[in-house]
Formats: sequence, C-alpha cells, structure tokens
Amino acid sequence: MKIDIVILLLAALVPLAVGNIWYNPKIGFGKAWLKASDMTEEKAKGANMIVILGLTYLFSFFVAFALCSLSIHQLSLTSLFFLQPIDDPTTEMGALYKSVMDVLGNSYRTFKHGAFHGTIAGIVIALPVISVGAMFERRGFKYIAIHAGYWIVSMALMGGIVCAYA
Repeated sequence: MKIDIVILLLAALVPLAVGNIWYNPKIGFGKAWLKASDMTEEKAKGANMIVILGLTYLFSFFVAFALCSLSIHQLSLTSLFFLQPIDDPTTEMGALYKSVMDVLGNSYRTFKHGAFHGTIAGIVIALPVISVGAMFERRGFKYIAIHAGYWIVSMALMGGIVCAYA
C-alpha cells in the first residue's frame, strides 16, 4: 500500500487554514488567545511570519504523516508483511496479502472514519502535550482549551483527508 504524498501535502495546509480562522481576533478565538497567552497584538505583529508559517506547514506535514498510520488500518496490515514479497500474488505471502486486501481492502477508508481517529488523536496526544507545557508555564484553562481545540479540529480534518484520499 502506497500513500499519496500530494494528499499529505494538502492535508498539511489544514492547520494553516483552521488557524487563520481559529486565532483570528475578529471571527475566532484571537482575542481570548491574546489574553490567555499574555500576548499583545503589537508583539504578535512583530514576528517573522514567513518562518512561523513555513515551520507550521512542515510540522503539520509530520502530523499528517503520523495520522496515516493512526487512521488507515490497511497500513497496519501492510506492516505485518514487512520485508515479505507481497507485490507478487503468486508467492505465498503475496497471495495471503491479496486475499485479505480483496476482502477488506477499502474498509474504513472514509473521511468520517479518519476524522474520528484524528479527533481521538487530538484528544489523547495533542491535549496532553499542550496541557503539560501549559501547566509548567502556569497558563490557565482557556489557554489549554483554545490550543487543544485548535489541534483537535485540525487533526480531525487532517485525519479525514488522509484516510479518505491518501
């Protein structure tokens, strides 16, 4: 099973698009975020946005890549055949792999299923990571809720995209 890199590159755009709305002071949680993070609009404007957005895209690509293995169950099956000759269905391993994929090949390859796994990943991975850092920084609940909510929504959409289309 091969993953379409173009889909991962597209899925990596999701956090940028969601963040543009989520952290926008006029339509999202921007004002609450500024207050919860002790950030000022002036300080936020003084950042090198090309570097920030570029690194955000790179790190989002890593998240999209990780979501493949969390949301596409067929990758787990493929990993069981690691270093086995599965491309040739005339071999024993190839025939076994083909028979399983013939029956279950596209099972659970939907946007809804991927969004479910993305949401779960956001809750069990992003939320704890953000919460631990926030607690040591003495940040409040709003700070955690804003950032974790952003990643849960972003990972849900990314999971849906990679599961349905990658």
